[in-house]
Amino acid sequence: MLLLRCPLPFLLLLLPLASRPQKLPTRDEELFQMQIRDKAFFHDSSVIPDGAEISSYLFRDTPKRYFFVVEEDNTPLAVTVTPCDAPLEWKLSVQELPEEASGEGSGDPEPLEQQKQQITNEEGTELFSYKGNDVEYFVSSSSPSGLYQLDLLSTEKDTHFKVYATTTPESDQPYPELPYDPRIDVTSLGRTTVTLAWKPSPTASLLRQPIQYCIVINKEHNFKSLCAVEAKLSSDDAFMMAPKPGLDFSPFDFAHFGFPADNNSGKERGFLKSSKFGRQTSPKPRVDLHRVCIGNKNIFTVSDLKPDTQYYFDMFAVNTDTNMSTAYVGTFARTKEEAKQKTVELKDGKVTDVFIKRKGAKFLRFAPVSSHQKVTFSVHSCLDAVQIQVRRDGKLLLSQSVEGVRQFQLRGKAKAKYLIRLKGSKRGASMLKILATTRPNKQSFPSLPEDTRIKAFDKLRTCSSVTVAWLGTQERNKFCIYKREVDDNYNEEQKKREQNQCLGPDTRKKSEKVLCKYFHSQNIQKAVTTETIRGLQPGKSYLLDVYVIGHGGHSVKYQSKLVKTRKFC
Repeated sequence: MLLLRCPLPFLLLLLPLASRPQKLPTRDEELFQMQIRDKAFFHDSSVIPDGAEISSYLFRDTPKRYFFVVEEDNTPLAVTVTPCDAPLEWKLSVQELPEEASGEGSGDPEPLEQQKQQITNEEGTELFSYKGNDVEYFVSSSSPSGLYQLDLLSTEKDTHFKVYATTTPESDQPYPELPYDPRIDVTSLGRTTVTLAWKPSPTASLLRQPIQYCIVINKEHNFKSLCAVEAKLSSDDAFMMAPKPGLDFSPFDFAHFGFPADNNSGKERGFLKSSKFGRQTSPKPRVDLHRVCIGNKNIFTVSDLKPDTQYYFDMFAVNTDTNMSTAYVGTFARTKEEAKQKTVELKDGKVTDVFIKRKGAKFLRFAPVSSHQKVTFSVHSCLDAVQIQVRRDGKLLLSQSVEGVRQFQLRGKAKAKYLIRLKGSKRGASMLKILATTRPNKQSFPSLPEDTRIKAFDKLRTCSSVTVAWLGTQERNKFCIYKREVDDNYNEEQKKREQNQCLGPDTRKKSEKVLCKYFHSQNIQKAVTTETIRGLQPGKSYLLDVYVIGHGGHSVKYQSKLVKTRKFC
């Protein structure tokens, strides 16, 4: 018994060659394996090979028919049809093959056209039919001999599909087997994470075949086959590599829900461009759908999801030898809501300290008690940059990234209420000071130049002193400089950890203070001051800090400077 692997016209030519019944040639396994490796062998063929999955394409309302021959009665038979991106109507039927040339037994073969009509015009006996988008099977342990016809139709749209047929279903088993409980369990649910677990496929645990699991995440619906997933994605997309052992991979670390935009994501598959039907295909809209293969582990945590959002999760067991897959029963889950945060009330003209966890956010509210023409927000970010948004009665007025000291002046409105949202850094916790006021002359933070670096003059460096300079502003402020001896191996990373600009001179030892002085210049080009720090030890490293102190007593630290005295003079 076999499924024929030659074009149908050649099959028809074989029928009249003898006046007595004859068997069709049995499957040459070596030739068959060579042919199924050559994908072009079955391209655009109407013959289904035995034991190999074929992929094809249906145009809407254009039926397609496939054939295969079963030569012996009582033969096991399994046929699997996998719709991809649209429901299919398909029907499997069988009709007898003519065994003798004529009823009189003359030995003269019937004309070829007559035999062709006899085979193709008869409706045959319908064995099975299905309509829908599920992966559906026809399985029989004892099938009659004959010419089998598989008719497929898509009434919804142009679509891909896959067909697999075999006469040895017990031994082939190309699709991974599902466990007795094929459901995906949600074992842990957070605001931005979902942990999934599933039982392993017996194909991997018992038969020891190479199986890997592929997870698909999206916000629209579950998928019934990996073929349906592939139809949604660009043909250029490849499966993600498995994460390193012990580390779950997050597909959402990239732009646009995880992955960067692909300039080719809208292009259709290449063979459609030269279709003889001449139909034009339109670019596919990009979808938030992502897949990742994670090897053979059966627990996985998806991270960096959006709070209070419903996600659909599908799991596919993929046989890496055959590249054929089986779908687990998909699931869905809604991430937890953002924790409702207490809103901090800001008082007019008073500085408020704010601490924000990594990737966290804080909400503040400012409701002036009197009418006002303008409102000023002064923000001092102590560490990394923070994001600030200001809304007045629900309307967004400001959205900025703040590093160092920034001041924003907005137009006021009678009885207005302001909601301020502060979002922290991804790299670590954030600290800042914020002041809101309706009085323009109420400035607690000192003004700063654009460049807050300290410059050291190498040529003026001696064994006991260093000379430095820094920029000032047109506003008269008090400047204090401090020094601290550090080890020779003190590096930029250690210096970065100490760059909390909100820590003032009151946190320093008295022995570290060098001096304080007032300084300003009406000519901003000449707002530069220099200072020589004396009494240092030869060949030693020192960390220098300059603090500028505003009229309200609040200070801002310039960028620290690491200097070293000469060892020999």
